[in-house]
Amino acid sequence: MDTTEPGLAHVHIDKQSPHAYRALVAVATAVGKTAAEAGLPPALVELINTRVSLINGCPSCLEIHHRRAVKAGVTEKQLATLRAWRDTELFSEQERAALRLAEITTTLPDHDTAEREYARARAVLSDDELSAVIWVATAINAFNRVSILSRHPVRP
Repeated sequence: MDTTEPGLAHVHIDKQSPHAYRALVAVATAVGKTAAEAGLPPALVELINTRVSLINGCPSCLEIHHRRAVKAGVTEKQLATLRAWRDTELFSEQERAALRLAEITTTLPDHDTAEREYARARAVLSDDELSAVIWVATAINAFNRVSILSRHPVRP
């Protein structure tokens, strides 16, 4: 348990309910395979994971996926500007489409915004790519929630 706040202990639900957590890991493994089969580059998958973790404010997932993104070839400049990706020219058309989908999967905006962003992504991504991006965003959203509510620490 995390006891960083006096009087407030958080249950690490991954440890408390290991069968459920292992099932979530199995889903993430299947999603990774789906992404690879759809031809999504590992760098793109890590951009999605990092962007979603930024939106959700998950420090432990950010630390993990920042490291993985760099290893996969995402530049530090891209990572530094990921919060404002729309205002840069650092991301490819495919990356921009994937980031759009990741954001609407995470924030579930109003219908018109979701439809507009989906259509813009749909114009760039194949059916397999589109499906894989949504699954990657869905999986990292689940891990963000587990980590945030468990108060997983970022180790020095």
